[in-house]
Amino acid sequence: MVNLRDRIQQQVFRLNGLSLNEFDLSQPPGDPGLYGPDSVIWRVHGDFTSMLCGGISALLLQMLHPLPLAGVWDHSTFREDMMGRLRRTSQFIAVTTFGNTADARILIERVKRIHLRVNGVDAHGNPYAASDPALLTWVHVAETYCFLAAHLRYKDPQLSLSEQNRYYAEAAQVAEALGAENVPKSVDAVERYLQAMRPQLRCDERTREVLSLLMNAPAPSWQARPAMKAILLAGVALLPAWALQDFGLHFSPLRRRVIHARIHVIAAMLRWAIRRGALQRAMTRVGR
Repeated sequence: MVNLRDRIQQQVFRLNGLSLNEFDLSQPPGDPGLYGPDSVIWRVHGDFTSMLCGGISALLLQMLHPLPLAGVWDHSTFREDMMGRLRRTSQFIAVTTFGNTADARILIERVKRIHLRVNGVDAHGNPYAASDPALLTWVHVAETYCFLAAHLRYKDPQLSLSEQNRYYAEAAQVAEALGAENVPKSVDAVERYLQAMRPQLRCDERTREVLSLLMNAPAPSWQARPAMKAILLAGVALLPAWALQDFGLHFSPLRRRVIHARIHVIAAMLRWAIRRGALQRAMTRVGR
């Protein structure tokens, strides 16, 4: 008989890339991977709840740029198989962060090959290519900005500025391996980059459809539906104020407090239930 703790963990694994069972994060013993257990990125990426909130926010922020949006629209199964797409993204983050060195490099090279096939013209007639270094930098910065924002809000608000800077510097390693260039590697540099990118961003009908698809994403079970709804709202609320304005959204201070309280409860439950997550498997591999 499966107990409550195991049932919750099974529900979580249905949402993330570990369910693909393609890479073993617990092997081989002693391999630290690209970062190792003393890195900040292991701490930031090791909490499932905050990473899920951050991933939702990151996707919405990324889709404000019309060229990555066109790539997803034209070449991705996101609209037909949202959960599959999210699992593959989760797998990439888990393996490049926590996997052994060989597996991380295998997955990076696989994604680079996929990017070479993703090109076309956006809704405004502008050409795009997923391998474009500038677009890779945008996707990376939007992602890491949201992951760190989620960690600070829902996991560890005491993370120091120097540790936040270390996080950006560490995460840049994978972005550069994929082909990104001029990747900002500090809190200040990321803020300057985001402000510089704002004139290129827009919220159009396709962007709003991505938001609608996310907000109506299927939960792994009916029991998980309330928690999933709360996590989706928490992810949207993480967006910077100017991005929320672009979407026509507003979260009052009271609504933010309610969201935060709900995520606090959900996170406590998930942290109790998850015993074989990506971080725990990697820690076993390195003998911690």
